[in-house]
Amino acid sequence: MVERLAAKLSAASPSFPHQRFVAEATQGLDALELMDRGRHIVAALARVLPADFEKAARLLLRSLDEPGTPLPGGAMASFFYLPHVLFVAARGLDHFDTAMSLQRELTRRFSAEFSIRAYLDHDPGRSFAVLEDWSHDPDPNVRRLVSEGTRPRLPWAPRLARYDARRSLSLLENLKDDPSEYVRRSVANHLNDLAKLEPALFLGVCTRWARHAPPERRRLLRHALRWLVKRGHPRALALAGAGHATGVVVRAVSLPARARIGGTLRVEVELTNRSRMQRRLVVDLAVHFVKADGRPRPKVFKLRVLALHPGQVVRLARTITLRDLTTRRHYPGAHRIDALLNGRARRLGAVELRRASTSMA
Repeated sequence: MVERLAAKLSAASPSFPHQRFVAEATQGLDALELMDRGRHIVAALARVLPADFEKAARLLLRSLDEPGTPLPGGAMASFFYLPHVLFVAARGLDHFDTAMSLQRELTRRFSAEFSIRAYLDHDPGRSFAVLEDWSHDPDPNVRRLVSEGTRPRLPWAPRLARYDARRSLSLLENLKDDPSEYVRRSVANHLNDLAKLEPALFLGVCTRWARHAPPERRRLLRHALRWLVKRGHPRALALAGAGHATGVVVRAVSLPARARIGGTLRVEVELTNRSRMQRRLVVDLAVHFVKADGRPRPKVFKLRVLALHPGQVVRLARTITLRDLTTRRHYPGAHRIDALLNGRARRLGAVELRRASTSMA
Protein backbone atom coordinates (compact mmCIF):
# COMPACT_ATOMS: atom_id res chain seq x y z
CA MET A 1 0.00 0.00 0.00
CA VAL A 2 2.83 2.42 0.82
CA GLU A 3 4.46 1.65 -2.53
CA ARG A 4 1.17 2.28 -4.33
CA LEU A 5 0.60 5.53 -2.43
CA ALA A 6 4.09 6.70 -3.39
CA ALA A 7 3.43 5.83 -7.04
CA LYS A 8 0.14 7.77 -7.08
CA LEU A 9 1.75 10.84 -5.50
CA SER A 10 4.73 10.64 -7.86
CA ALA A 11 2.36 10.54 -10.83
CA ALA A 12 0.61 13.64 -9.47
CA SER A 13 3.91 15.43 -8.80
CA PRO A 14 7.13 14.23 -10.50
CA SER A 15 9.21 15.92 -7.79
CA PHE A 16 7.63 13.81 -5.03
CA PRO A 17 10.45 11.98 -3.13
CA HIS A 18 9.19 8.46 -3.82
CA GLN A 19 12.02 6.40 -2.33
CA ARG A 20 12.47 8.57 0.75
CA PHE A 21 8.76 8.37 1.55
CA VAL A 22 8.64 4.57 1.13
CA ALA A 23 11.70 4.13 3.35
CA GLU A 24 10.34 6.35 6.12
CA ALA A 25 6.74 5.13 5.93
CA THR A 26 7.63 1.43 6.06
CA GLN A 27 10.27 1.66 8.80
CA GLY A 28 8.75 0.00 11.88
CA LEU A 29 5.37 -0.41 10.20
CA ASP A 30 4.95 -4.15 10.76
CA ALA A 31 4.97 -3.80 14.56
CA LEU A 32 1.97 -1.44 14.59
CA GLU A 33 -1.80 -2.00 14.73
CA LEU A 34 -4.05 -0.66 11.96
CA MET A 35 -4.82 2.87 13.16
CA ASP A 36 -1.27 3.38 14.41
CA ARG A 37 -0.03 2.34 10.95
CA GLY A 38 -2.18 5.06 9.46
CA ARG A 39 -0.74 7.66 11.85
CA HIS A 40 2.82 6.42 11.18
CA ILE A 41 2.33 6.86 7.43
CA VAL A 42 0.82 10.32 7.99
CA ALA A 43 3.93 11.38 9.90
CA ALA A 44 6.05 10.31 6.92
CA LEU A 45 3.67 12.09 4.53
CA ALA A 46 3.92 15.30 6.52
CA ARG A 47 7.70 15.28 6.10
CA VAL A 48 7.56 14.98 2.30
CA LEU A 49 4.39 16.84 1.26
CA PRO A 50 4.44 20.63 0.91
CA ALA A 51 4.29 22.41 4.26
CA ASP A 52 1.52 24.61 2.82
CA PHE A 53 -1.67 22.58 3.37
CA GLU A 54 -3.36 24.16 0.36
CA LYS A 55 -0.61 22.84 -1.92
CA ALA A 56 -0.53 19.46 -0.17
CA ALA A 57 -4.31 19.13 -0.54
CA ARG A 58 -4.16 19.87 -4.26
CA LEU A 59 -1.48 17.20 -4.69
CA LEU A 60 -3.51 14.63 -2.75
CA LEU A 61 -6.60 15.48 -4.78
CA ARG A 62 -4.74 14.97 -8.07
CA SER A 63 -3.51 11.58 -6.84
CA LEU A 64 -6.98 10.14 -6.17
CA ASP A 65 -8.49 7.44 -8.35
CA GLU A 66 -12.00 7.97 -9.64
CA PRO A 67 -14.73 6.97 -7.15
CA GLY A 68 -15.59 3.30 -7.53
CA THR A 69 -12.20 2.32 -8.98
CA PRO A 70 -11.38 -1.23 -7.79
CA LEU A 71 -8.42 -1.32 -5.43
CA PRO A 72 -6.13 -4.24 -4.60
CA GLY A 73 -6.32 -5.59 -1.09
CA GLY A 74 -9.57 -7.49 -0.72
CA ALA A 75 -12.04 -6.46 1.98
CA MET A 76 -9.62 -3.89 3.45
CA ALA A 77 -8.77 -2.30 0.09
CA SER A 78 -10.43 1.05 0.79
CA PHE A 79 -8.16 1.54 3.83
CA PHE A 80 -5.62 2.66 1.25
CA TYR A 81 -7.15 6.10 1.91
CA LEU A 82 -6.83 5.98 5.71
CA PRO A 83 -3.58 8.01 5.70
CA HIS A 84 -5.27 10.62 3.50
CA VAL A 85 -8.10 11.27 5.95
CA LEU A 86 -5.80 11.20 8.99
CA PHE A 87 -3.56 13.75 7.25
CA VAL A 88 -6.55 16.06 6.75
CA ALA A 89 -7.51 15.68 10.42
CA ALA A 90 -3.99 16.49 11.58
CA ARG A 91 -3.02 19.28 9.16
CA GLY A 92 -6.08 20.98 7.74
CA LEU A 93 -7.92 22.59 10.66
CA ASP A 94 -6.80 26.10 9.72
CA HIS A 95 -7.89 25.60 6.09
CA PHE A 96 -11.57 24.80 6.61
CA ASP A 97 -12.99 25.14 3.09
CA THR A 98 -10.16 23.25 1.38
CA ALA A 99 -10.18 20.52 4.03
CA MET A 100 -13.95 20.02 3.82
CA SER A 101 -13.82 19.80 0.02
CA LEU A 102 -11.05 17.22 0.22
CA GLN A 103 -12.97 15.21 2.82
CA ARG A 104 -16.01 15.13 0.55
CA GLU A 105 -13.87 13.60 -2.19
CA LEU A 106 -12.21 11.14 0.21
CA THR A 107 -15.51 9.92 1.65
CA ARG A 108 -16.66 9.02 -1.88
CA ARG A 109 -13.73 6.57 -2.02
CA PHE A 110 -13.36 5.47 1.62
CA SER A 111 -14.89 7.41 4.52
CA ALA A 112 -13.98 10.70 6.16
CA GLU A 113 -15.73 9.68 9.40
CA PHE A 114 -12.41 9.67 11.28
CA SER A 115 -11.28 13.11 10.09
CA ILE A 116 -14.57 15.02 10.14
CA ARG A 117 -14.70 14.70 13.93
CA ALA A 118 -11.69 16.99 14.33
CA TYR A 119 -13.63 19.69 12.45
CA LEU A 120 -16.79 19.16 14.50
CA ASP A 121 -14.72 19.77 17.63
CA HIS A 122 -12.72 22.67 16.17
CA ASP A 123 -15.52 24.60 14.43
CA PRO A 124 -18.91 22.99 15.13
CA GLY A 125 -20.98 25.83 13.68
CA ARG A 126 -19.42 25.80 10.21
CA SER A 127 -19.08 22.01 10.24
CA PHE A 128 -22.76 21.38 10.97
CA ALA A 129 -23.70 23.88 8.27
CA VAL A 130 -21.67 21.90 5.72
CA LEU A 131 -23.14 18.61 6.97
CA GLU A 132 -26.63 20.03 6.53
CA ASP A 133 -25.81 20.63 2.85
CA TRP A 134 -24.20 17.21 2.55
CA SER A 135 -27.33 15.52 3.93
CA HIS A 136 -28.90 16.38 0.53
CA ASP A 137 -25.84 15.41 -1.56
CA PRO A 138 -26.55 13.17 -4.59
CA ASP A 139 -23.79 10.74 -3.51
CA PRO A 140 -24.95 8.27 -0.77
CA ASN A 141 -21.38 8.02 0.51
CA VAL A 142 -21.44 11.73 1.33
CA ARG A 143 -24.89 11.49 2.93
CA ARG A 144 -23.72 8.55 5.04
CA LEU A 145 -20.80 10.63 6.34
CA VAL A 146 -23.32 13.08 7.81
CA SER A 147 -24.68 10.33 10.07
CA GLU A 148 -21.54 8.28 10.63
CA GLY A 149 -19.20 11.20 11.28
CA THR A 150 -21.44 12.62 14.03
CA ARG A 151 -21.97 9.29 15.85
CA PRO A 152 -21.18 9.64 19.56
CA ARG A 153 -19.58 6.18 19.78
CA LEU A 154 -18.04 5.66 16.37
CA PRO A 155 -15.82 2.52 16.46
CA TRP A 156 -12.04 3.11 16.20
CA ALA A 157 -12.54 6.88 16.40
CA PRO A 158 -11.95 9.38 19.22
CA ARG A 159 -15.03 10.59 21.07
CA LEU A 160 -16.37 13.98 20.09
CA ALA A 161 -15.42 16.64 22.63
CA ARG A 162 -19.11 17.41 23.00
CA TYR A 163 -21.82 15.35 21.36
CA ASP A 164 -24.68 17.67 20.40
CA ALA A 165 -27.57 15.22 20.27
CA ARG A 166 -30.27 17.61 19.14
CA ARG A 167 -28.14 19.14 16.41
CA SER A 168 -27.20 15.69 15.18
CA LEU A 169 -30.82 14.57 15.23
CA SER A 170 -31.76 17.48 12.99
CA LEU A 171 -29.39 15.98 10.40
CA LEU A 172 -30.79 12.48 10.87
CA GLU A 173 -34.27 13.82 10.17
CA ASN A 174 -33.08 14.48 6.61
CA LEU A 175 -31.79 10.91 6.29
CA LYS A 176 -34.38 8.73 8.03
CA ASP A 177 -36.09 7.90 4.71
CA ASP A 178 -32.97 8.02 2.56
CA PRO A 179 -33.28 5.90 -0.61
CA SER A 180 -29.98 4.13 0.25
CA GLU A 181 -30.01 1.22 2.71
CA TYR A 182 -26.33 2.03 3.31
CA VAL A 183 -27.30 5.45 4.65
CA ARG A 184 -30.31 4.25 6.64
CA ARG A 185 -28.16 1.60 8.31
CA SER A 186 -25.79 4.32 9.49
CA VAL A 187 -28.73 6.32 10.86
CA ALA A 188 -29.84 3.25 12.83
CA ASN A 189 -26.34 2.77 14.23
CA HIS A 190 -26.18 6.44 15.23
CA LEU A 191 -29.52 6.13 17.03
CA ASN A 192 -28.34 2.95 18.77
CA ASP A 193 -25.37 4.95 20.11
CA LEU A 194 -27.78 7.63 21.33
CA ALA A 195 -29.83 4.98 23.16
CA LYS A 196 -26.82 4.30 25.41
CA LEU A 197 -26.37 7.99 26.25
CA GLU A 198 -29.85 9.51 26.33
CA PRO A 199 -32.45 6.71 26.25
CA ALA A 200 -35.42 9.00 26.93
CA LEU A 201 -34.53 11.30 24.03
CA PHE A 202 -33.86 8.27 21.82
CA LEU A 203 -37.20 6.64 22.62
CA GLY A 204 -39.01 9.90 21.96
CA VAL A 205 -37.46 10.09 18.50
CA CYS A 206 -38.31 6.46 17.76
CA THR A 207 -41.90 6.94 18.92
CA ARG A 208 -42.31 9.94 16.63
CA TRP A 209 -40.64 8.26 13.66
CA ALA A 210 -42.76 5.13 14.12
CA ARG A 211 -45.99 7.02 13.34
CA HIS A 212 -47.09 6.23 9.78
CA ALA A 213 -43.61 4.81 9.10
CA PRO A 214 -42.99 3.14 5.72
CA PRO A 215 -41.48 -0.39 5.79
CA GLU A 216 -37.90 0.84 5.28
CA ARG A 217 -38.12 3.17 8.28
CA ARG A 218 -39.62 0.41 10.42
CA ARG A 219 -36.57 -1.75 9.59
CA LEU A 220 -34.32 1.18 10.51
CA LEU A 221 -36.07 1.54 13.87
CA ARG A 222 -35.84 -2.18 14.68
CA HIS A 223 -32.09 -2.03 14.09
CA ALA A 224 -31.78 1.16 16.15
CA LEU A 225 -33.71 -0.38 19.06
CA ARG A 226 -31.52 -3.47 19.33
CA TRP A 227 -29.44 -2.38 22.35
CA LEU A 228 -32.48 -1.60 24.52
CA VAL A 229 -34.37 -4.64 23.18
CA LYS A 230 -31.53 -6.93 24.27
CA ARG A 231 -31.92 -5.48 27.76
CA GLY A 232 -35.65 -6.11 27.87
CA HIS A 233 -36.65 -2.43 27.92
CA PRO A 234 -40.49 -2.50 27.85
CA ARG A 235 -40.97 0.63 25.73
CA ALA A 236 -38.28 -0.44 23.25
CA LEU A 237 -39.87 -3.87 22.96
CA ALA A 238 -43.27 -2.29 22.34
CA LEU A 239 -41.80 -0.09 19.60
CA ALA A 240 -40.20 -3.18 18.07
CA GLY A 241 -43.64 -4.81 18.07
CA ALA A 242 -42.70 -7.41 20.68
CA GLY A 243 -44.65 -7.71 23.96
CA HIS A 244 -44.52 -10.45 26.56
CA ALA A 245 -43.84 -13.93 25.16
CA THR A 246 -46.65 -15.47 27.23
CA GLY A 247 -47.35 -19.08 26.29
CA VAL A 248 -44.12 -19.56 24.32
CA VAL A 249 -41.99 -22.49 25.43
CA VAL A 250 -38.30 -22.68 24.55
CA ARG A 251 -35.94 -25.61 24.97
CA ALA A 252 -32.42 -26.50 23.88
CA VAL A 253 -32.42 -29.06 21.10
CA SER A 254 -28.63 -29.06 20.77
CA LEU A 255 -26.35 -27.78 23.53
CA PRO A 256 -23.04 -29.59 24.14
CA ALA A 257 -21.94 -30.21 27.71
CA ARG A 258 -18.35 -29.26 26.88
CA ALA A 259 -16.49 -27.17 24.32
CA ARG A 260 -12.88 -26.18 23.65
CA ILE A 261 -11.36 -22.72 23.60
CA GLY A 262 -10.43 -22.06 19.99
CA GLY A 263 -13.32 -24.12 18.62
CA THR A 264 -16.98 -23.31 18.07
CA LEU A 265 -20.21 -23.70 20.01
CA ARG A 266 -23.41 -24.55 18.16
CA VAL A 267 -26.68 -23.95 20.00
CA GLU A 268 -30.04 -24.97 18.57
CA VAL A 269 -33.30 -24.04 20.25
CA GLU A 270 -36.93 -24.97 19.66
CA LEU A 271 -39.76 -22.50 20.20
CA THR A 272 -43.38 -23.60 20.60
CA ASN A 273 -46.31 -21.20 20.82
CA ARG A 274 -48.81 -22.86 23.16
CA SER A 275 -51.00 -19.79 23.40
CA ARG A 276 -54.05 -18.99 21.29
CA MET A 277 -52.53 -15.77 19.95
CA GLN A 278 -49.78 -14.94 17.52
CA ARG A 279 -46.63 -13.85 19.32
CA ARG A 280 -44.10 -11.48 17.81
CA LEU A 281 -40.69 -12.46 19.13
CA VAL A 282 -37.21 -11.02 19.24
CA VAL A 283 -35.08 -14.10 19.92
CA ASP A 284 -31.45 -13.84 21.05
CA LEU A 285 -28.87 -16.00 22.78
CA ALA A 286 -26.97 -14.83 25.86
CA VAL A 287 -23.68 -16.57 26.62
CA HIS A 288 -22.37 -15.73 30.09
CA PHE A 289 -18.64 -15.75 29.31
CA VAL A 290 -16.40 -16.31 32.31
CA LYS A 291 -13.85 -13.50 32.55
CA ALA A 292 -10.28 -13.51 33.89
CA ASP A 293 -11.51 -12.74 37.42
CA GLY A 294 -13.86 -15.74 37.32
CA ARG A 295 -17.04 -13.68 37.10
CA PRO A 296 -19.51 -14.24 34.23
CA ARG A 297 -20.43 -11.45 31.83
CA PRO A 298 -23.20 -11.97 29.25
CA LYS A 299 -22.65 -11.45 25.53
CA VAL A 300 -25.81 -11.35 23.41
CA PHE A 301 -25.95 -12.93 19.94
CA LYS A 302 -28.81 -12.26 17.54
CA LEU A 303 -30.99 -15.14 16.40
CA ARG A 304 -34.13 -13.92 14.69
CA VAL A 305 -37.19 -11.67 14.76
CA LEU A 306 -40.32 -13.63 13.89
CA ALA A 307 -44.06 -13.98 14.31
CA LEU A 308 -45.01 -17.33 15.87
CA HIS A 309 -48.56 -18.49 15.17
CA PRO A 310 -50.63 -20.48 17.70
CA GLY A 311 -49.33 -24.05 17.83
CA GLN A 312 -46.35 -23.26 15.56
CA VAL A 313 -42.96 -24.83 16.30
CA VAL A 314 -39.73 -23.23 15.03
CA ARG A 315 -36.11 -24.25 15.41
CA LEU A 316 -33.30 -21.69 15.37
CA ALA A 317 -29.55 -22.23 15.57
CA ARG A 318 -26.42 -20.14 16.02
CA THR A 319 -22.75 -21.11 15.86
CA ILE A 320 -20.53 -19.03 18.14
CA THR A 321 -16.77 -18.81 17.74
CA LEU A 322 -14.68 -19.59 20.82
CA ARG A 323 -11.46 -18.24 19.28
CA ASP A 324 -9.80 -15.43 21.19
CA LEU A 325 -10.61 -12.10 19.55
CA THR A 326 -9.37 -8.57 20.00
CA THR A 327 -12.62 -7.77 21.81
CA ARG A 328 -13.10 -11.06 23.68
CA ARG A 329 -10.79 -13.57 25.37
CA HIS A 330 -11.98 -16.95 26.61
CA TYR A 331 -11.34 -18.62 29.95
CA PRO A 332 -12.17 -22.09 31.29
CA GLY A 333 -15.27 -22.60 33.37
CA ALA A 334 -19.01 -23.18 33.28
CA HIS A 335 -20.67 -20.80 30.82
CA ARG A 336 -24.41 -20.35 31.32
CA ILE A 337 -26.51 -20.15 28.15
CA ASP A 338 -29.86 -18.32 28.06
CA ALA A 339 -32.44 -17.76 25.37
CA LEU A 340 -33.76 -14.21 25.39
CA LEU A 341 -37.40 -13.91 24.32
CA ASN A 342 -38.31 -10.26 23.95
CA GLY A 343 -35.46 -9.41 26.29
CA ARG A 344 -36.44 -11.86 29.04
CA ALA A 345 -34.03 -14.68 29.90
CA ARG A 346 -35.02 -18.35 29.71
CA ARG A 347 -32.23 -20.61 30.95
CA LEU A 348 -31.15 -23.32 28.50
CA GLY A 349 -28.23 -24.86 30.38
CA ALA A 350 -24.47 -24.49 30.67
CA VAL A 351 -21.36 -25.45 28.71
CA GLU A 352 -18.06 -26.34 30.36
CA LEU A 353 -15.40 -24.49 28.37
CA ARG A 354 -11.95 -26.10 28.51
CA ARG A 355 -8.55 -25.26 27.12
CA ALA A 356 -7.75 -26.86 23.77
CA SER A 357 -5.15 -29.20 25.29
CA THR A 358 -7.60 -30.58 27.86
CA SER A 359 -9.14 -33.98 27.11
CA MET A 360 -12.82 -33.86 26.24
CA ALA A 361 -13.41 -37.46 27.31
